[in-house]
Amino acid sequence: MKKDSLNILPNGFYRRSNVLEIAKELLGKVLCTELQGQVCKGKIVEVEAYSGRNDKACHANNGKHTKRTQVMYSAGGCAYVYLCYGIHHLFNVVTNVEGIADAILVRALEPIEGMDVMRVRLNSSNTKLTNGPGILAKSMAITTDLTETALMGPSVWIENDAALAEKQIVTTTRVGVEYAEEDASLPWRFYIKDNAWVSRK
Repeated sequence: MKKDSLNILPNGFYRRSNVLEIAKELLGKVLCTELQGQVCKGKIVEVEAYSGRNDKACHANNGKHTKRTQVMYSAGGCAYVYLCYGIHHLFNVVTNVEGIADAILVRALEPIEGMDVMRVRLNSSNTKLTNGPGILAKSMAITTDLTETALMGPSVWIENDAALAEKQIVTTTRVGVEYAEEDASLPWRFYIKDNAWVSRK
């Protein structure tokens, strides 16, 4: 399946102010990579929203600027990839306008294209190729080298697809953010109901 250049999400999709709204609208869209000479695609089935303002779970909480978080202050429509525990590459979509740090972590995909390639990259018997943020990045060949890359191709892009009805979306708390105190209970994780590829129900 070739890149559908006419169907790639425009920058305007990402540069809106409501990160929760954008996160829910990303569900069902298709994350695509063309890396190492291979095209892989997966439907986004689980995401988490992070806000740079009054969200202790966010790397850029209340204006925190570091070398790692600087990309979060870019205009929406680029990738933010960071290492978790020095091992797992985690793929995030930067949103909002330049100077305001919001991002959405893509936690799980439903594979659409390139599954054989994913299996080789994982070198694992795990049949769930993309059911978590670390494993999906490895399957899709996403690394920190893609940080600041525009989500318009040629290496990484997101294609549009039909919007989901609200009843198809489950809203719950984020995973692994206990350190965020009261913000750990924010209902900012969204996933597609009854989808087998969600990392955690």
